[in-house]
Amino acid sequence: MAKEEPIVTSGKVTAALAGTKFRVMLFNGNEILCDAAGRLRKNFIKIIPGDDVTVELSQYDLSKGRITYRGRPKPPEEILPNNKKRPPKKR
Repeated sequence: MAKEEPIVTSGKVTAALAGTKFRVMLFNGNEILCDAAGRLRKNFIKIIPGDDVTVELSQYDLSKGRITYRGRPKPPEEILPNNKKRPPKKR
């Protein structure tokens, strides 16, 4: 029997709960309970409320998920520099 592919979606962490569990608001409006994936725990990647995350959902239970990637927060446009390039490295 082949293993089913998970549903991959993204959302924003709204609350950090005990035991590396998080409440995540998906971009479609649903709020689910998520666990941090083993790779995130192993590499001590911190997840705080307000982080953008990528979530995998099982096809059988859409109320629980696994956080597989923590994205960088998107800064407002006025904070970004005016497309300045770094100087080349000297060898």
